[in-house]
Amino acid sequence: MKRLVLLLATIAFAFGGAQAQRLIVGQGADAVSLSPHQTNDQPSARVMRQIYDTLVVQTEELELVPGLAESWEQIDDLTWEFSIRQGVTFHDGTPLMASDVKWTLDRLRNPETGAPAAFLVGFIDEIEVVDDHTVRITTKNPFVPMLAHLAHTATSILSEDAVTAAGEDYGTSVVIGTGPFSFVSWETASQIVLERNEDWWGGEVLPAEVVFRPITEGTVRSIELETGGIDIAYSLEPRDSARMADQPRIRLFEVETLSTNYIGFNAQKEPFDDVRVRQAINYALDSEIIVDVVYEGQGIVANSPISPQVFGAHQDLEPYGYDPERARTLLAEAGYADGFSTTLWTNDNPLRIQIAEIAQAQLGEVGIQVDVQVLEWSTYLAETAAGNHDMFILGWVTVTADADYGLYALFHSSQFGSPGNRTFWSNDRVDELLDQGRATEDADERMAIYREAQEIIAEEAPWIFLLITVETNGTRDNIEGFVAHPAGHHRLYNVSKN
Repeated sequence: MKRLVLLLATIAFAFGGAQAQRLIVGQGADAVSLSPHQTNDQPSARVMRQIYDTLVVQTEELELVPGLAESWEQIDDLTWEFSIRQGVTFHDGTPLMASDVKWTLDRLRNPETGAPAAFLVGFIDEIEVVDDHTVRITTKNPFVPMLAHLAHTATSILSEDAVTAAGEDYGTSVVIGTGPFSFVSWETASQIVLERNEDWWGGEVLPAEVVFRPITEGTVRSIELETGGIDIAYSLEPRDSARMADQPRIRLFEVETLSTNYIGFNAQKEPFDDVRVRQAINYALDSEIIVDVVYEGQGIVANSPISPQVFGAHQDLEPYGYDPERARTLLAEAGYADGFSTTLWTNDNPLRIQIAEIAQAQLGEVGIQVDVQVLEWSTYLAETAAGNHDMFILGWVTVTADADYGLYALFHSSQFGSPGNRTFWSNDRVDELLDQGRATEDADERMAIYREAQEIIAEEAPWIFLLITVETNGTRDNIEGFVAHPAGHHRLYNVSKN
């Protein structure tokens, strides 16, 4: 009898311990895909960061440290050699080989793949497998932000065998990485379940299971955190974080992000093909009101396309400022003295919907009638990539903390659509500058190049610069080890639940 009681107690303790290490995370949208080559959106990246590893790791302090590449050497201006860790296995038990690294990066840069983030490896000329654990990468030109690009989730290393065998199922029902958590299941619009990888090369993984739940409504997300329905809530809305600031069971983590929120125009559609119209709308919209009202002061009014934390940010650009009279004058000069009607798209993000409503009201004051349309996230990305919009609200996280990533994908003419340039705007001089910036090694020269590019972008106004976000994430008070990452790709392997 005593043995039976002891056995039952042991089972109960083990079961309880496993349950205690089940982390439930709420974020504002569901993933689009869990294949790094199929999407480049934030909700997907936050999940993929747990499943995959990259050659290089960007820390929370934005330092670049070894990942799957335990070391690297720059042999000459164009040649880099990476030593791949030995003993690393994929979640299906197969060993990581240098050939997987080559195959992954070749697949990412292959135009037939159609990867939105292919620009990340556009600098590569050739990849050579030197031996089972050595890869040599030759670049087309000197490429300064190379290591930062190889820390991006889109360059996560895949298993050639697993992806090839899964075919179109890869990224939905089949997901294989080398990361701290392995994929279990995905119920669309409900939850993604991951489990601890006991064999992770990086060391101990504390949570036994991580569940990502898409909770679109910010207030619902905060209530779930307050009531214990979730353990961690990403991107709390300002009013909710203010309400919870003094709650003893809640911990809040505030971080100035690498993300810029903006309103973009379709510069190939009338009337937005006229720079005067784009400038007029910039003058007609008061970004300070958006920061004060929508974000309740938890943001920084943007005067450039990239965050001040990003190398190359032009912090001295003169903002348009709120000047409705100037807006009316420009509209009249462009032939729209009586205004016009247009649509403004947003996804089903409550903060962006509020931004859209403010824009609708303020543009109405200068004669522009705006129809706000709310689309589901994956549809929104697909339709804006296809150029079916007039105006849209979106954000961009300069994940690499380098201006190349923050400007090239968004403003280079080769990046129209899903890679990032959803405004379909181009400028020959900006193209030239962005090409120079990624090939110039001298830091001061790069800074000058990116300053000029941003001055042209501001003048040509394919965007309305809104704000740099200050993100608040929340956890229950029994969660230890959570550290927010400025890129929003928070790592959870060392988070524990007491």
